Amino acid sequence: GEPFPHPISVGYIYILKLLHLVDDKIHARSTGPYSMITQQPLGGKAQFGGQRFGEMEVWALEAYGAAYALQELLTIKSDDVLGRVKVYEAIVKGENIPEAGIPESFKVLIKEMQSLCLNVEVLSSDGMSIEMRDTDEDVFRAAEELGIDLSRRPHEGAMTVD
Repeated sequence: GEPFPHPISVGYIYILKLLHLVDDKIHARSTGPYSMITQQPLGGKAQFGGQRFGEMEVWALEAYGAAYALQELLTIKSDDVLGRVKVYEAIVKGENIPEAGIPESFKVLIKEMQSLCLNVEVLSSDGMSIEMRDTDEDVFRAAEELGIDLSRRPHEGAMTVD
C-alpha cells in the first residue's frame, strides 16, 4: 500500500491470547428437553439444547432446493410431536418414513390469533376446511404401543399438587 502523507499515532500494540478452548465450546444432542409451549428443543449448551436453524439458513436450503431436508428440520427435528413418534415407530418397524404433520408452533400461532378474536380456518388445496384437533391422544397411544414413556416427571424442588 501507499504510506500516509503525515505521521500517524497508533498507540501501543498489544497481542492478547484468547482463552476460548474447544472443550468448553463443544456440544452435541441426540434427544433432550423441549419447550412446554412450542415443543421445540431448548436452546444453549447449559440447557442441553439443540442447534438453532435460523431464517437465513432456511433461505439457503430453499435456494439449493433441499425441500425434504428443510421439511425434516422444521417439523420432525423441531416441533412436530406426532411426527417424531410416527418416525420412531416407522424406524422400529422398518417401514418408510411417513409424511410430516403440522408443527406445534403453527398450532400456537393459530391459538394466539384466535385469542385476538380472529376466526382462523385452515383450508386444504381443494378448499375444504381442515379441523385442527388436538392430537395428544394419538401421540400417547402411539408412544404407549412402542413402550415410550412420555409422562413428565416433576423436577427436584418443584411444587406438586396431590
